[in-house]
Amino acid sequence: MLYSLFEYLKDQDLPGARLMDYITFRSGVAFILALLISTIIGSRIIRRLQLMQIGEIVRDLDLEGQMSKKGTPTMGGIIIIISILIPCLLVGNLASVYMLLMLVATVWLGTLGFLDDYLKFKKQDKDGLKGKFKIVGQVGLGLIVGITMYASPDIVMRENHEVETIGADGTLTEVIYESNDIKAPQTTIPFVKDNNFDYQWLTGWMGDHAVTGGWILFILVTIFVVTATSNGANLTDGLDGLATGTSAIIGVALAVMAYLGGNIIYSSYLNIMYIPGSAELVVYMGAFIGALIGFLWYNAFPAQVFMGDTGSLTIGGIVAVCAILIHKELLLPILCAIFFVEDLSVLIQVPYFKLTKRLTGKGHRIFKMTPLHHHFQKPGNAGYEALIQRPIKPVPESKIVIRFWIIGIILAALTFVTLKIR
Repeated sequence: MLYSLFEYLKDQDLPGARLMDYITFRSGVAFILALLISTIIGSRIIRRLQLMQIGEIVRDLDLEGQMSKKGTPTMGGIIIIISILIPCLLVGNLASVYMLLMLVATVWLGTLGFLDDYLKFKKQDKDGLKGKFKIVGQVGLGLIVGITMYASPDIVMRENHEVETIGADGTLTEVIYESNDIKAPQTTIPFVKDNNFDYQWLTGWMGDHAVTGGWILFILVTIFVVTATSNGANLTDGLDGLATGTSAIIGVALAVMAYLGGNIIYSSYLNIMYIPGSAELVVYMGAFIGALIGFLWYNAFPAQVFMGDTGSLTIGGIVAVCAILIHKELLLPILCAIFFVEDLSVLIQVPYFKLTKRLTGKGHRIFKMTPLHHHFQKPGNAGYEALIQRPIKPVPESKIVIRFWIIGIILAALTFVTLKIR
């Protein structure tokens, strides 16, 4: 809204109207607005949730301090969603397909998570929306994003190539870009010199239909990434501030990558593909980071509010869609390793328990408890049939959260390092 207004004022030669042309200015404004909105409305929404008696339903899992969380207001993801949407609608370029896709992802998964939380509250148990309906919602968003990237003429890229020239100072390596924008199902892969990977390379056997096959494969990968990342964030949301802080760190990394990929000079320095128009994502991610930091004010240990599935499904989907739009989805296993390890801990624990129960009559575990962050809260050698008993002493919740944040920072730094180590 304000962006469109300033575009009009710029045509009228109003001094200062060109500020909205600068991505850094608009992303800074989006960050500040989101931070202020989340902190200001946060307390009001928390009080409203308390009056409506929308509190966390807690099962006794014999975790230290767990039962004290019972009744803590949940559905706090509403705070995050509102704090993202308002700044983006005010200072975002709503004509940008990148901004529109991010807003659709926010509302889509926010609605899905809200339905899940609402059903939990209505039924007064931990079983909300059935898992198959969540999967359908996540797959639906993946289809929307993938098909839009295929069909939209505004989503293009420009390939980068290294060219060696021999001069007076020896051999010089220069990064050059193709003169024309193209549509291609390409992405960035780490630790490889020519780090553009084209999905249609895997469908070359399809002959004349190889390009179409490449796009179909890309859409399938998009669906998988959205589903896995959204569920990973959902599972990570089990300790006060864990998912919030981890997602904020990931958001900063994605914002930097979007800015670099949307600027042909910085893209050339990193030797990554140039994506015209993708810098608009920096404005969205500015609001995303500000909303999470503001929410962390209330969600830090001991939490005054939980984000619930309204928040966790949404922030995971946001991370996935942003990475896909900047063609960095194959970097997520490094950047979002915490999310995926939480996913994997559950995926391997459940089959292992069922298998050992069938073979021995008594189920055994790999971890003392999953998702993984709960493993550290349990004492070792205390009657748990788990292969991994360490740490022997349970780790305090706040220490687990801080250590996961530190790991998240290291992973973010490593993600950037992979772009230069080839």
